[in-house]
Amino acid sequence: MKYVYPAIFTPLPSGEYDVRVPDLPGCITCGKNLADAIEMAGDAIAMWLCDAEDNQETIPLPSENITVEHPQFVNLVIADTDEYRRENDNRAVKKTLTIPNWLNSKAEKAGVNFPQTLQTALKNQLNISEQPRKVKKQP
Repeated sequence: MKYVYPAIFTPLPSGEYDVRVPDLPGCITCGKNLADAIEMAGDAIAMWLCDAEDNQETIPLPSENITVEHPQFVNLVIADTDEYRRENDNRAVKKTLTIPNWLNSKAEKAGVNFPQTLQTALKNQLNISEQPRKVKKQP
């Protein structure tokens, strides 16, 4: 499901941004620059909302008018809980594949961890350097 919430961005002297989503209690994050802060806000909102959806909690409506003082500013942030779930679902999925017998024998003798090797190869093939970042919902 797609949601849009206003977030309050506070520039910090270091060039980073503090981000708070007033409609979602405890939904706070930060970013090393504005683009990162917007991305992190989307992740934080999606994680907060996924938790609320999973626990069948009421989803707060987004505020229409939020006022802040300079240098703070309000920006609307989109969060897609379906996409967030797809990106952060680390459940194991069984895949059946075939390799030549000679390769299997050598790999088994060498003690190769087949699932880990496949994961590493897929990450390399897809140019993925790390697991997606997770943001924790604060109380």
